[in-house]
Amino acid sequence: MLLPALEFPLPLPPSLLLNAVALFFALAGSWLLIATRLREQRALARLAGEGQLDEEGSWALEAATGQVNRFFYRFGAGTLLLALLLSWSSTQL
Repeated sequence: MLLPALEFPLPLPPSLLLNAVALFFALAGSWLLIATRLREQRALARLAGEGQLDEEGSWALEAATGQVNRFFYRFGAGTLLLALLLSWSSTQL
């Protein structure tokens, strides 16, 4: 045997362990989405306080800030999708 340490029985079923990993990814992804949204709202409030809003109430993000926010939104959504797939696959075990 190459890995004799894997011969002992697991204290929990594999589906429960996989669900725990899925829960971790879901919490991390949702936290990332919420934190990104809060950061955008703070930036909007700061710009409103400085009087840099347009007539329509919109505000122009710098290109780098917009790209970072889009990356965080995509990464957070991808993490939630990964959590969903892990949770779904744990039912197939």
